[in-house]
Amino acid sequence: MDKISVVIITYNEESNIARCLDSVNAIADEIVVVDSLSTDNTKSICSRYNKVRFIEHVFSGFGAQKQFAINQAQNNWVLFIDADEQLSAELVAEIEQLKTMGFKDGGYYVHRKTFYQGKLLNFCGMRREKHLRLFNRTLGSFTQVLVHESFETKLPCMNLKNSFFHYPYKNLEHHLQKINSYTTLWATNKSECGVRCTKLKAIAKCCNRLFAILFIKLAILDGMAGVIWAIMGAYYTFLKYAKLAELSDK
Repeated sequence: MDKISVVIITYNEESNIARCLDSVNAIADEIVVVDSLSTDNTKSICSRYNKVRFIEHVFSGFGAQKQFAINQAQNNWVLFIDADEQLSAELVAEIEQLKTMGFKDGGYYVHRKTFYQGKLLNFCGMRREKHLRLFNRTLGSFTQVLVHESFETKLPCMNLKNSFFHYPYKNLEHHLQKINSYTTLWATNKSECGVRCTKLKAIAKCCNRLFAILFIKLAILDGMAGVIWAIMGAYYTFLKYAKLAELSDK
């Protein structure tokens, strides 16, 4: 039977981490939590779980932090999950079966279902959302970018049948805080790579994004939660390009 290291990075995740750890505890042979010096109860909550190895490490960008985290794993096969995510019972059973049979190739994509404003988003472009989360850490690496990082491997990867759940925002204030943080990281990274932008382009990108999410990705069918998701998505797009335009002017 193959062994799995579950790997999580955290920062002030006291409202999420227990739900996340509960969902992975049955299939994990170890759980590695790399924490960016949380100031809340994240560490004390993690200490309740016998399988957790809690490591404090100064945050150095999402790509670098996640690569550092998987490097701490004792097993080659890693299940990477964010603190605001939760495995479904069906996914746990599917991974347990794979452990018994033995993993194959470079990794496995897992479908993700997102909850927003208390509602499961069935549209908004979320239906086919999948991420490479179960992989052999020795056969690839995380992209070294500040935000929107991913694990990359040249080996073929398969799709798992079942899904995990995502609870990305506590409320609108939390959503706005994340938008502000992520757009700054994105704009900084692009600017350092020599990418430039204008304010007019930022406005155009925003309008296109709003139309695409509402009417092409059918967010409007998810009701008010979908409409708010679309507006916030358009604002995110505007802000990241507007910040890049501001850096381009310097």
